[in-house]
Amino acid sequence: MFARNAQFRLKSLTVAAEFSRTFENEILPLLRRQAGFKGEITLSNPGSLEQIAISLWENKDDADAYNADLYPQISKILEKLIVGTPRIRTYEAVTLKLDHGSG
Repeated sequence: MFARNAQFRLKSLTVAAEFSRTFENEILPLLRRQAGFKGEITLSNPGSLEQIAISLWENKDDADAYNADLYPQISKILEKLIVGTPRIRTYEAVTLKLDHGSG
């Protein structure tokens, strides 16, 4: 599995709800159609402009294809909501373990 970590800043707290709607209604449907897309994790704290979006991919080639083909379109969608360019970091070895509880 391969991960792309995008860190960015919202323009203001007043766009936080719009960011959530845009992500759910416009960006996720695009990601789901991209080959190798496995899932998305978004992280934020109430009252903070800082956001983190982690996309999970089957392999590096799929993530690279997304970066070349779809990411420019997603950047265009987000430019009205975020400040500057997201900082992107990639991770080639990803372990995902979810605890489903034992009781």
